[in-house]
Amino acid sequence: MPETSAGTLTAPATPAKQKPGGTLYRGREGMWSWVLHRITGVAIFFFLLVHILDTALVRVSPEAYNAVIGTYQTPIMGLGEVALVGAIVFHAFNGLRIILVDFWAWATRHQKLLFWIVIALWVVTMLAFTPRHLINVFSH
Repeated sequence: MPETSAGTLTAPATPAKQKPGGTLYRGREGMWSWVLHRITGVAIFFFLLVHILDTALVRVSPEAYNAVIGTYQTPIMGLGEVALVGAIVFHAFNGLRIILVDFWAWATRHQKLLFWIVIALWVVTMLAFTPRHLINVFSH
C-alpha cells in the first residue's frame, strides 16, 4: 500500500467505474441472432396457436368461422402477414445458420459472416415478397 508523507498507509486508488456501453446484449452478432431467433420463434408459436383455434371454429360454428376469416381480410392483417412471413423467413434462415455452426467447425469460426448472410438473404426474400403481397392486399 502506498504511504502518505506522514508515513501512514493509504488504500490504493480505485479506478473509476465505467458504465457498460451499448445495450444489455453486448454479444454482437451472435447474441442478436440468439435474441431474434427466440422472438421469432415465440411469435410463430402464438400465430400457430391462434390459427389452430380459428380453424377449429369451423366445427363449432361455420358462421363464426366466416366472421373471423372476414376480419383477416383487412389491410391491417395484410401488414401483419408481412410481419409473419418476415419472422418465418428469418427463423428459417437463422435455423440453418445454427445447424451449420453446431456441426461444422469452419462455420463456428465464421458465424458473424453467416449472420450477415442470413440478414442479406432475409432482406432479398422480403424485398421479393412484400411488394407482391401488398399489391394483393390493397387492390381488393
